Amino acid sequence: MHPCAMTRMTSDRLDGQCPTAPVPGATAGRDSDPVVGCGAVNEMVDNLGVAPLRAEDRLRDAIVTGRLQPNERLVESDLAHRLGVSRTLIRAALVRLDQEGLIEHERHRGARVRLVSEREAVEILETRAVLEGLAARLAAERANAEDVEDLKGILADMQQLREADDLLAVSDLNAQLHRRLLEISGHETAARLIGTLNSQLVRFQFRTILLPGRSERSFAEHAEIVAAVATRDGDRAERAMRTHLSSVADALRRQAPL
Repeated sequence: MHPCAMTRMTSDRLDGQCPTAPVPGATAGRDSDPVVGCGAVNEMVDNLGVAPLRAEDRLRDAIVTGRLQPNERLVESDLAHRLGVSRTLIRAALVRLDQEGLIEHERHRGARVRLVSEREAVEILETRAVLEGLAARLAAERANAEDVEDLKGILADMQQLREADDLLAVSDLNAQLHRRLLEISGHETAARLIGTLNSQLVRFQFRTILLPGRSERSFAEHAEIVAAVATRDGDRAERAMRTHLSSVADALRRQAPL
């Protein structure tokens, strides 16, 4: 489940999505293609720890954390030099990331970080609602007492941070809640697919959590999910998760009409 396991997921950034540094909503157009610079790639190398990572993992991490931004061009020779690997490895990594929907190749222009539209972001949320609804149902059926206590503890911490008006920290804990539900469900395929979908939502991460009233509604939705799992009610848990992610999609639609 690498895309989501690699960092935190975020709540209403879009709920459960992997977190990143802020990425401007408006990115450079095709006439002013940003090229991946030394700073971004050096940071990629410096911040990835001592353990060697594949070029694919390094690039994926840079994209989902926002260090490489939507529409940013990816030059094979520059990436190979900065990461200290061959262009063959870079090329293979780019092919894999293209398959995951994180980058795209343009004829005669090379690779760039893919820009996800508002419409596609809503479609991703709608798809996640189905997958995470299934995971919530399974979590309710499989959770033990320790699992339930973990979920309740995360929810309590979210409430404290809400009262402190630290909405981005609330988002991080919500990410933890979504991740914990996936772990409890034990559904590895759903977790992998959800991770791939989440990694494509970088540009929308801060939007809905900051909307007036959204924080309160989001907390209530998460509380309902946890209550359903605590009572081992699979139907209720699936319904609550679908309602929650549909609510996030509706908030995005209202903020950015499609």
